[in-house]
Amino acid sequence: MKKVLILGSTGSIGINTLQIIRTFKDEFQVTGLTANSNIHLLKKQIDEFHPKAVVVGDEKKAEELRLLCGSSCKIYHGNEGLIRITREGDYDILVSALVGFVGLAPTMEGIKLKKRIALANKETLVTAGEIVTGLCEETGAELLPVDSEHSAIFQCLSGENKKEIERLILTASGGPFLNKNKDEFGNVTIEDALNHPNWKMGSKITIDSATMMNKGLEVIEAFWLFKLPKEKIDVLIHPQSIIHSMVQFIDGSMKAQMSHPDMKLPILYALSYPARYNYSEVKTDLGKINQLTFFEPDLHKFTCLKIAYDSIREGGTSPCILNAANEVAVKKFLSGRIKFSEIPDLIEDALNSVEKSVNPDLETIFHTDFKTREYLNKKYN
Repeated sequence: MKKVLILGSTGSIGINTLQIIRTFKDEFQVTGLTANSNIHLLKKQIDEFHPKAVVVGDEKKAEELRLLCGSSCKIYHGNEGLIRITREGDYDILVSALVGFVGLAPTMEGIKLKKRIALANKETLVTAGEIVTGLCEETGAELLPVDSEHSAIFQCLSGENKKEIERLILTASGGPFLNKNKDEFGNVTIEDALNHPNWKMGSKITIDSATMMNKGLEVIEAFWLFKLPKEKIDVLIHPQSIIHSMVQFIDGSMKAQMSHPDMKLPILYALSYPARYNYSEVKTDLGKINQLTFFEPDLHKFTCLKIAYDSIREGGTSPCILNAANEVAVKKFLSGRIKFSEIPDLIEDALNSVEKSVNPDLETIFHTDFKTREYLNKKYN
């Protein structure tokens, strides 16, 4: 039985992971859970899965949870709690499903301990890809992607010769504004942006899908995961979200991974790899889908995708600045302080204003993230 620690158990990835574990209860055991503020859902998860330890966002929430749970498990809080549970916890697989830069430090702790990392926190590779992948090679930790696109590529590359790859193709749904003109973006409401046509996700990643920054971050993530030149990683709009990504080979042939859009499938594969478990809850009927369509993304319309491409070409701390600025901008949009159309403006401002480093160490990454947020929050308060 594999022991599983889930960082972000009350988010969409965490909830789906627990659904998988519930289905395969003889294969997996939950030993740790973390949540930010949703302690009532966390309490239900504790009652069902009986973890040895949990973490919540702050000390006040931790005290509230202790009153609800008594002494049924150890309860930690804050970033120190995340480090502690990943450093001291009893687990084989770390599901890294925290949202944002906060996921980097605890994920690094799991890598140091040579654990399998089921990675849903793309910011870990976006901000510190070279450091993270280097540490995995040094320790022998497994890094398995949970993002549906990267899981698809990982599966398509099984048994293939890396030298025979022509290009990787990340597919994108196009989000809720695929058919909206760019000059209409200034009038987009929060509700409009959160209305994704295909996927049920958390608010931050849903906004990233609407701006297509999510796909830009995935390009950077793919660069570090698969160690191919940036020029060999493309994005293709595929509104049906049935083909999750593709690999084209030098002989002209292509492999694609296909399924109904459901995050439980890539989660299950990351947990069960190299085996495939018999799972009947998600089935794909191509006869009912009727058609699969593809076209190139409009980089003028979706400025965030272009900015992301530019940042990976520049390298160094540029992707770190990009990520931090995007997190700040999305938060400001969701709180009603900026327009949807202003999200790329804040990101470009940070990239043009925050000092960059060409060969950053981990301390520089954390410093750059802090300085980016400080700059934007002071200027756009």
